Amino acid sequence: MAVFIVEWNYAVDRAGREPVNAEHKAHLSDLADRGILVAGGPLPQDNAGLLIYRVQDRAALAEVLGADPYVRAGYVKHSSIREWQVNFGVLA
Repeated sequence: MAVFIVEWNYAVDRAGREPVNAEHKAHLSDLADRGILVAGGPLPQDNAGLLIYRVQDRAALAEVLGADPYVRAGYVKHSSIREWQVNFGVLA
């Protein structure tokens, strides 16, 4: 399994994301329950979010990200995706 850190910068502010926020949260909750989303949440100082995923590979990550309601609604302006080799801690 691979671990990826994903940072999203949003095209709209928090209020603008409200129409699909409940669906987005339900999606992330499901991924967390299935062990795919390790952690996630907003970066309060920016109009952005940070998510940590554990998936088979980059193709699996692309599938997961593409299914997110924020992505489908066009709310994500920019994504930064980095694979992380975890050597220490609970994710190792």
